[in-house]
Amino acid sequence: MYRWAAFLGLLGLAAATAVIVWSGWGLVLQALAQAGWGIVWVAAFHIVPLVASTYGWLILIPGKKRPTLSMFTYYMWVRTAINLLMPVARVGGEIACVRMMIAHGMRKNVAIAITVVEVTLSIAAIFLFVAIGILLFALRVSDKDIVTQLAWGFVLSTPLLGAMVLVQRIGFFGLLLRLFRAVFRDKWGHLAGDAARLDRAVTVIYRRTGRAVVCTIWQFAAWALGSVEIWMALVFLGHPLSWTEAIMIESLIQGSASIAFAVPGALGVQEAGFLVFGGMLGLPHETAAALALIRRGRDLLFFAPALVFWQLHEGKRLLKK
Repeated sequence: MYRWAAFLGLLGLAAATAVIVWSGWGLVLQALAQAGWGIVWVAAFHIVPLVASTYGWLILIPGKKRPTLSMFTYYMWVRTAINLLMPVARVGGEIACVRMMIAHGMRKNVAIAITVVEVTLSIAAIFLFVAIGILLFALRVSDKDIVTQLAWGFVLSTPLLGAMVLVQRIGFFGLLLRLFRAVFRDKWGHLAGDAARLDRAVTVIYRRTGRAVVCTIWQFAAWALGSVEIWMALVFLGHPLSWTEAIMIESLIQGSASIAFAVPGALGVQEAGFLVFGGMLGLPHETAAALALIRRGRDLLFFAPALVFWQLHEGKRLLKK
């Protein structure tokens, strides 16, 4: 898995580099120089959507006694950093996060269940956000071919969300256990009780419909707030767009990155998306490429420290053991 992720990451890095060179690296550097300290402000603003997403996740915890928002924000910070900056196909962050929650006293069933449900609701929220972006894009641009391709891509990917929800309602962990039993015989039989408890925990969380709806709303808000970063970056680059156009770019970029989940950080795919969608909204190539680099700069400035803190905490825990 890691070899394939590294291979795809290298291909993505080559594609991203090609996009920058094709856009004129000298002009791109000039655009970044004009943005200056605005790159730091864009990175700093990301705390807002991060907290919004964290709050939606926190709501899912059953009972009145919950961890603090600051603690869960740290979990989300580390989780997102791992998924963005490491070759883990955007799932390693959830595993590390569950381990941290259990280490801090949360029951294993609860930690796993709220994470599974939050990921599903977050995907539902991004589906809605991408649908809005495609609709706005269709009303804005004259190239109907690309709009048709985007619409078909959305329609064909929608059943995946339905399948995720259906599998969880049937019993995701029970199905997984039966698959392991079919392949490895009785080697995994001792996990039957855990699988049943996990499925019950997921079902209980979904039955709290009000909390699930509120979580989805907060996740949608978090995705939508990413468009503020796009708007801010373009202001600093000297090519401001409207709020609606910023929403179009952010939604379509997030949709493209979600499809390319196997590529670490959606390298290459994200840069090409900025070039294509930004260009269709009138952005010069060098500005679109600079915008893509600012997004990469945000990832490094905001999330790289999370990996450092995570490793320090893991090291301390190992030393205690």
